[in-house]
Amino acid sequence: MTHETQPTHEKHVPAAQGSAHTHTLDGYTVVELHGELDLCSAPAVREQLDAATSTAGAHVIVDLRPAHFPDCSTLALICRARRRALHTGGTIGLVCTHPWHLRLLQATELNTALRPAATVEKAMTHEPHHEE
Repeated sequence: MTHETQPTHEKHVPAAQGSAHTHTLDGYTVVELHGELDLCSAPAVREQLDAATSTAGAHVIVDLRPAHFPDCSTLALICRARRRALHTGGTIGLVCTHPWHLRLLQATELNTALRPAATVEKAMTHEPHHEE
């Protein structure tokens, strides 16, 4: 597997609000979420996730490792992106390693649907999980 990273679309909001950055890697669209993610950063995050899932059959990975704090609006947007990707025959993976974020996913039972991986490469190898 080659690991060529090609920038596709970048959108940044002020760091205090959080930011979203998108690039491609081996046929996957990787959306990195940075900083404090809340209602203020939700429009930029939604824009990036919508762009990533707009193509039928898109393979998307959301990387939460750079995020300091994802709130419930961020989780809702990730779930929305998952529905969009699966609806068109695509896949979505989640990269998450921060213990607090993992506890949040477990408490909301999103860990079963989103199946967080430790790295982008591991998220690429996860079998798609299609349960709704």
